[in-house]
Amino acid sequence: MADEPQKKPYLLGHTNGLTKPASLAAAATRAGGGGGGGGGGGATASSKKLVIKNFRGGYGAGRALSPGRCARRRTDLCLPRAGPLSLLSFPRGGLPQSPLGAAGFQLPVSPFTERPKLPDNYTQDTWQKLHEAVGAIHSSISIKYNLEELYQAVENLCSYKVSATLYKQLRQVCEDHVKAQILQFREYPFLILLFLKKINKCWQDHCRQMIMIRSIFLFLDRTYVLQNSMLPSIWDMGLELFRNHVISDKQVQNKAIDGILLLIEQERNGEAVDRSLLRSLLSMLSDLQVYKESFEQRFLEETNCLYAAEGQRLMQEREVPEYLHHVNKRLEEEGDRVITYLDHSTQKPLIACVEKQLLGEHLTAILQKGLDNLLDENRISDLTQMYQLFSRVKGGQQILLQHWSEYIKNFGTTIVVNPEKDKDMVQELLDFKDKVDHIIEVCFQKNEKFINLMKESFETFINKRPNKPAELIAKYVDSKLRAGNKEATDEELERILDKIMIIFRFIHECGAAFTSKLEGMFKDMELSKDVMVQFKQYMQNQSDPGNIDLTVNILTMGYWPTYTPMEVHLNSEMIKLQEVFKTFYLGKHSGRKLQWQTTLGHAVLKAEFKEGKKEFQVSLFQTLVLLMFNEGDEFSFEEIKMATGVEDSELRRTLQSLACGKARVLIKNPKGKDVEDGDKFIFNGDFKHKLFRIKINQIQMKETVEEQVSTTERVFQDRQYQIDAAIVRIMKMRKTLGHNLLVSELYNQLKFPVKPGDLKKRIESLIDRDYMERDKDNPNQYHYVA
Repeated sequence: MADEPQKKPYLLGHTNGLTKPASLAAAATRAGGGGGGGGGGGATASSKKLVIKNFRGGYGAGRALSPGRCARRRTDLCLPRAGPLSLLSFPRGGLPQSPLGAAGFQLPVSPFTERPKLPDNYTQDTWQKLHEAVGAIHSSISIKYNLEELYQAVENLCSYKVSATLYKQLRQVCEDHVKAQILQFREYPFLILLFLKKINKCWQDHCRQMIMIRSIFLFLDRTYVLQNSMLPSIWDMGLELFRNHVISDKQVQNKAIDGILLLIEQERNGEAVDRSLLRSLLSMLSDLQVYKESFEQRFLEETNCLYAAEGQRLMQEREVPEYLHHVNKRLEEEGDRVITYLDHSTQKPLIACVEKQLLGEHLTAILQKGLDNLLDENRISDLTQMYQLFSRVKGGQQILLQHWSEYIKNFGTTIVVNPEKDKDMVQELLDFKDKVDHIIEVCFQKNEKFINLMKESFETFINKRPNKPAELIAKYVDSKLRAGNKEATDEELERILDKIMIIFRFIHECGAAFTSKLEGMFKDMELSKDVMVQFKQYMQNQSDPGNIDLTVNILTMGYWPTYTPMEVHLNSEMIKLQEVFKTFYLGKHSGRKLQWQTTLGHAVLKAEFKEGKKEFQVSLFQTLVLLMFNEGDEFSFEEIKMATGVEDSELRRTLQSLACGKARVLIKNPKGKDVEDGDKFIFNGDFKHKLFRIKINQIQMKETVEEQVSTTERVFQDRQYQIDAAIVRIMKMRKTLGHNLLVSELYNQLKFPVKPGDLKKRIESLIDRDYMERDKDNPNQYHYVA
């Protein structure tokens, strides 16, 4: 193949428009062998290496390349970072054919014979351009050089080991500029807000300038600076200069911090401030690493003084709910300041300061001033807020617990110890328990400590009055069970009984036998439900199920109070239903005996009046009386008594409820509150009432003195087994004990009040039964009998 004309060698690398130094061009000419086509022979050995970046000639399978054609294509090679620019040349005759054919070839390359040198004025001229560019950035005017050209200039200088000088020159220029900025702040005559805006603008300009400067000197930052760990990066150098020459100036710093604190104070007082300015200035302090020492300490001190004075003042001026709302508002405001412009590290000490001065210093005063009122008025939202705020402060929950317990004891005692409230004691206890349960659930987040202390407090106050709470609870249960579903549905009755059991367990004086009886009563109610489900299925299979729906509660005689049986005259349908149920029940439970308690019966009657139809919830005795008026419109007292068979006093109370109460289904003649012999009763066809279903309550008899004594005796009978067990337990452990010491031990162990005379009777009973004996020489000394 014929030789190609000589080609001018290609200079390696891109200068991006920057004028090539003459020495580099000369070096390229010399390396080319005086303008020849590539030197006379192959490459000589050298330590310099050329690395191919992109060989554009290329080759394809089965296709040979001519040397001339390859030489005409542009070839780019990488520039060694720390060495001179390199020259690529091809040997005369082009590329030799590879023995591998189309699979590859060898590229002979000639090394430099000597290192190219920069002209004496290159570094100075290049720095002058860079200096001018930095000055233009500081002056905020346009740069007359291309940024890419400036970047390449920095790279070329760094490649020729003038990085240290370049870094020092750049630092000096930046330092001179920053020093000049301080003059505008030292005697700034304007208002504090204008001063803050001025220093913020200076900081923003400085940051923008350092970003541009760093982009030009990026090669210096990523090579020389990165390799010298003792040197700050260009950005950090800018921060250091601004910190040392501007913000560390005491006059400037004090005025700036005073201004920032003034703006925050104004905002706390409700004024609108420039939050973006605050955010920028505080970010500046944080970036300059002077936030804590210059700002945070003073800020927390002023915050502490502010809220200490505010807490003292507002505790005197405001009611507790209003004060707590203010505390919560302050905490939210300070939390928002942290999010908006304060450094995150300030959050913990700042919030702790607010909590201490507005809450921690006033815990007892807040509770003494307002807790009782909040609980009395059932202020759920305010109590919730109080619990949440007190939970934030160390010891807050504990002191709230103490006052919570005292409130329960005091309020509960007013219910229990006042004899005038005996009539409503149980209902008030149930309502009070519901109230505190709701507060614990909603306000106190079901905190176990509050639940346990509530139970202890109930136990304390309910036992301050011996006997009476237990007696009234027993009567309350009895009245509810007597009424059955006349007053409440089965589900409601069950809930009431469950609540009563909870109250009942707080009472110390209730013996185990008494408790077991009450639990047996609840069990009877559950079993009765199951029996009635089976009975209704049984009735569906009867040929004549009848028109009356019968419900029966099966009561175990040993668990329930003793009821005096009363024989009354039931109508034929009722008697038939009783017999059907008796057959059904005894068929399932052979050997048992059923005794109908007519005093506990009740019914629902349908009646027609001129106004329309009504339904009445009435007792069995009321039912028997009203059913008589299906046979006539008027009956005398004696006729009703003979027809129903109801006992005299019971019948008089029954007729009072029907003719003298609020719902007067019957008209009594003559009129009067009491039912006398010879009174006549007429059906009231003109009866009117706004409700469709009307409950007519039976007139309740007042408890007699004899009944009260009987109740007390039954309670003591249940209690005596506990006393006996305690005496035997003590004597078994001590073996021998004097009377006074035994009595003292019993008072410590027994959880209910007991008279010394009752204890003496139980001791005598145990001696008679040979559980213990008197000492032969000392009658006040007892010995345990094994």
